[in-house]
Amino acid sequence: MHCFGAEYQVFIMGYSVAAGATGRLLFGYDSFGNVCGKKNSPVEGAPLSGQDMTLKKHVFFMNSCNLEVKDVRLSSTVLCVSSCPEEQLDTLEEVQLFANNSGSFLCVYSLNSFNYTQNPNAGSLCPSLPVPPSKPFPLFNRCIPQTPECYSVFASVLINDVDALHRILSGIMSGRDTILGLCILALALSLAVMFTFRFVTTLLVHIFIALVVLGLLFVCGVLWWLYYDYTYDLSIELDTERENMECLLGFAIVSTVVTAVLLVLIFVLRKRIKLTVELFRVINKAIGSSPFLLFQPLWTFAILIFFWVLWVAVLLSLGTAGAAQVIEGGQVEYKPLSGIRYMWWYHLIGLIWTSEFILACQQMTTAGAVATCYFNRNKNDPPDRPILSSLSVLFCYHLGTVVKGSFVITVVRIPRTVLVYMCNALKEKQRSVWSRYVFKCCFCCFWCLDRCLRHLNQNAYTTTAINATDFCASAKDALKLLSKNSSHFTSVNRFGDFIIFLGKVLVVCFTVFGGLMAFNYNRALQVWAIPLLLVAFLAYLVAHSFLSVFETVLDALFLCFTVDLETNDGSSEKPYFMDQEFLSFVTRINKLNDPRAQKDKNSLRKEEGTELRPIVR
Repeated sequence: MHCFGAEYQVFIMGYSVAAGATGRLLFGYDSFGNVCGKKNSPVEGAPLSGQDMTLKKHVFFMNSCNLEVKDVRLSSTVLCVSSCPEEQLDTLEEVQLFANNSGSFLCVYSLNSFNYTQNPNAGSLCPSLPVPPSKPFPLFNRCIPQTPECYSVFASVLINDVDALHRILSGIMSGRDTILGLCILALALSLAVMFTFRFVTTLLVHIFIALVVLGLLFVCGVLWWLYYDYTYDLSIELDTERENMECLLGFAIVSTVVTAVLLVLIFVLRKRIKLTVELFRVINKAIGSSPFLLFQPLWTFAILIFFWVLWVAVLLSLGTAGAAQVIEGGQVEYKPLSGIRYMWWYHLIGLIWTSEFILACQQMTTAGAVATCYFNRNKNDPPDRPILSSLSVLFCYHLGTVVKGSFVITVVRIPRTVLVYMCNALKEKQRSVWSRYVFKCCFCCFWCLDRCLRHLNQNAYTTTAINATDFCASAKDALKLLSKNSSHFTSVNRFGDFIIFLGKVLVVCFTVFGGLMAFNYNRALQVWAIPLLLVAFLAYLVAHSFLSVFETVLDALFLCFTVDLETNDGSSEKPYFMDQEFLSFVTRINKLNDPRAQKDKNSLRKEEGTELRPIVR
């Protein structure tokens, strides 16, 4: 199944490279099929195509003050020029003088600069007079008019009426350096949180929770302030600015709800800080037996970055895939190829599935290393190279398990994505209160299902590492075992996962704040809602890649503990694999949570056990 998906992804990559032209989107192109700043190949039937534009890097619109869109085409002729006219040119003589002095020719390539004032057709082959002063906009390489009334018309047509996909891709590419910098910031924050968890103390936990609270409140405040700033900005005329304002309102509402929920949970659980310190000491003791677990997210992060860069490159190529067609006047336009939009959807599925597969490999490797160390009788002599051993077992025997687990998550994600798309597509139409309620309920149900399946997958990976069973059998055994011994497992595991989740929230909060400050400067010429969502998504994945080590170790430890209780009784014939410190900690946690839930250990051992058989090492 995954092999077929991988083969189709390779096909899409090859097709995008062959049919796409990312340079047209990044550098711009003229009306004759030439990409500015590049050496071009000729297009049959277009005599002005195939020119060397290496020194002509800027896109110039001959009729920039009267732009219109006719049949999805700009009415103005577009040229590649070496520099933009920074002063107004009122006559053809001034246009000719500018060409002779700067080497930047503002008339059609077929007209020699010496004939600007003599050719009777110069009026149609040269720009409309007067030519407004313009400057190249950073990253876009377009000559942007500086005259206010001309700029307003130019921007409203060029930005609002181009294809939505191209606007989104242009926004992503114009902020690619910012996105990369914010990913590095998320990496640094994740490492800082890992360091806090590794050497946790009561004071550090207080500081950590205080930072989470401040980060949540600060991001909410900034979002509402920016929305207020957009609302009362009288210069908002473009669709891009209005879209950014609407997205800011959505971000602010969601962040406020999330902040309120997390603050309530933090207040309710504030008395468990000491238990948190003890919990992470147990986790750190397990990590101490295999300290290289902390470095495992580095290769996961490197692989994810490589895959994301490749995915974005393929997306850009797909977005510019089109066949050149020659129209009147020898001009060239690009018609989108049929079936491209279906490839976009499959490409999105490939992003989710492959990202989940990479993260699942990390979880499986970590669970295998923890299980190897846990079921080692001699605690003073830990096994050699448990990570390499777990990794080799994964690639030799259990790749199908992680493929199935990641595919299950992807299948649940697809309906959620479709629901979001449908809500956005129908937001302009009249919808009843009942239909909106159904949409929200379905979305919440899929979200809850996603969280449950993620937890089940993690336990299935650990069970596979212990017993070497397949995914379905491991998930069934893990579910049976955890439901049977929930009093020993749920209370501790859920609270530890909550603290780790707060670490991810901290990373996302400060990364999104940096993104808000960076993207807000290009509010007019950039739809930065999509880049900001991309930054939040990447920041969460970076934080998840690093902090999930603690989450995976915690889940694996308590599942191994539950297996240990089921298969051993602590006698000399069947001694526990766990140490006394771990057993006393779990017992103390259960007593504090619910004294009535405590049962005699002998009653657990008298119940029918599962088929799980820990591997003795």
